Amino acid sequence: MAERSGRTVRDLRRGNRARVLQRLFFDGPLSRQELGPTTGLSSGSVSNVVAELASEGLLEEAGIVGSDGGRPRTLLRIAPGGGLFVGIDIGETRVRVELFDFALTELARNERLLARHGYDVGRIVGHVRAGVLDVLRDAGADPRLLLGVGVGVPGIVERDAPPGAGGPGTVVHGQTVGWSAVPLERLLREAVQLPPEVPLLIDNGARTLGQAEMWFGGGRGAGTAAVALIGSGVGAGVNRGDVLDGDLSHAALEWGHTTVRLGGRRCRCGSPGCLEAYAGAEAMRKRWCEAGGPLPEDTDDESALAALLAAARPGPGGAADPVAVAVLDETAECLGAALADLINLFLPERVLLGGWAGLLIGPHLLPQIRRYAQEYALDHAFARTSIDLGRLGPDAVTVGAATLPLSDFLARGGTRPTHTSSPDAAAERVPPQAPAGRGRTRPG
Repeated sequence: MAERSGRTVRDLRRGNRARVLQRLFFDGPLSRQELGPTTGLSSGSVSNVVAELASEGLLEEAGIVGSDGGRPRTLLRIAPGGGLFVGIDIGETRVRVELFDFALTELARNERLLARHGYDVGRIVGHVRAGVLDVLRDAGADPRLLLGVGVGVPGIVERDAPPGAGGPGTVVHGQTVGWSAVPLERLLREAVQLPPEVPLLIDNGARTLGQAEMWFGGGRGAGTAAVALIGSGVGAGVNRGDVLDGDLSHAALEWGHTTVRLGGRRCRCGSPGCLEAYAGAEAMRKRWCEAGGPLPEDTDDESALAALLAAARPGPGGAADPVAVAVLDETAECLGAALADLINLFLPERVLLGGWAGLLIGPHLLPQIRRYAQEYALDHAFARTSIDLGRLGPDAVTVGAATLPLSDFLARGGTRPTHTSSPDAAAERVPPQAPAGRGRTRPG
């Protein structure tokens, strides 16, 4: 039976379930009485939806509170054991895999370092496969509870690519890491042996970072936020909308390959003058070495950046290395100018710097970055925004990756996939039980 609008009874039911789940996920615990006004549903509809979701193990009671002269109210919350999500960060220095429960509490994590210049697709897919099996085993989790897998990657993500472009499925174009039309979705499904009904969602790492910050971090409550991911390379995402109203749009930007110096340094992508050639950790390491910085040739980006900061900011009684100071000042100017472009183009309410390198240099360079951004941005656009550090730490990309399938699950009203198989031999290796929550609770 369909309404005049074309929506079926099933659509309405799914929408009602989605409203209740989303409100409890972001604002819970809440009582049935509170759910009515916040979801726009009648008390009868709330009771029916709550009973249905509780019977499916997605909601649970969270205690009783008194009311002003009335009957005590039972609080409801998301049931952590209602399902599992995997978040994966395929970064430029490591592959990080984390397992989360339905409340987005971390249950287990696994991390594998990547050798420099070792961005081999087969090796990375193998790391992901082993990481997924390891976190399921370490958490004592039942693979049949898996509701989705999210992956953050460097580069441009093309969904539903035609067969000639590496499809079908999601394909990744990562020019700076040597990936051209890599059919990552197909490769990961084959390696991990995910059932076809379990969502596998892949997106740019800057976008997953932005979504995490919008849900739980410095972007929550903002109409628009631009979130910069600064690691060995550089990326950004622009996030708009209200997560609680389901009105969200995201754009992953190849911000690191916008030009900040005409005829400037050659970037990893092959073009001259890109932001990434000045502000990425790899570029900062190379620039300092070329200027005479005392670094062994095989120093990795993270160690080099820490040494660069220590040389420029030696602490009480120490003499700052003028070369290191100059390198960091040029970095701050390039970042400030590039952020000014984001501010002028998208008029964000907030700008956040994240990524392991961004969080490392931010406390030292943020005042300079703000000053340069103000110098290059339009006055009105700059006056209506703020520039701060992200709040979720260096593994926010992984949290954001897990929100990709979680967001899809919430929007579908908690409709579970019907499993036909389980990942690899994990069902035999892992005891079939819901894991107890432990580790880091969800951000926010």
